[in-house]
Amino acid sequence: MLETFFTLYLKMFFMMTPFFVLSIFLSLSKKLSKPAKNTVILRSSIAITVAGLTFLLFGKYIFSLFGITLDAFKIGAGTVLFLSALEMIKGGEIPENTMKKGSDFAIVPLALPSAIGPGLIGVLMVIGAEMSGLLEIALAILSLLAAVISLAGILLLSNKLQDLIGEQGLEIIPKITGLFVSAIGAQIIFSGIQGFLL
Repeated sequence: MLETFFTLYLKMFFMMTPFFVLSIFLSLSKKLSKPAKNTVILRSSIAITVAGLTFLLFGKYIFSLFGITLDAFKIGAGTVLFLSALEMIKGGEIPENTMKKGSDFAIVPLALPSAIGPGLIGVLMVIGAEMSGLLEIALAILSLLAAVISLAGILLLSNKLQDLIGEQGLEIIPKITGLFVSAIGAQIIFSGIQGFLL
């Protein structure tokens, strides 16, 4: 049970691309006071939690509504995830129109689409569709909440992390995260193909 929790937690945490989110937060919050930064982190965390729970708990109904099989979605979501990981490894830039420092960026782009991107949406919907029983549902929800709290913790320590890691470190870490994300994307694709073949 504990192993399942940590597996789900790590998947969701990596899918939130924490260091990419951190770099966006540092860029957009330069002129904000500490209380204002804390408010942004709180609002963003609430938005990520609400959106994440929606995809986790109601993803299976979206499947049935559009007549999508779980295996087909795995292949699609895994492909999007893999391509997103390649962008991270190559060093994808923050879109110019999101770089309005001091503006309200807690929801867009910080929560959506940075933390709740195509990769995380895909993973949440796949996990949600595979859940059965109250224990599995509770574990998935707790894993999501733990991942959101971890992300909020990183943002709260943003200034200290920037000093510790440095500018070069903030460029290198998203690439390393991208390698892990690409592996998860490939695994989801293989799982979908295997489901079709069986």
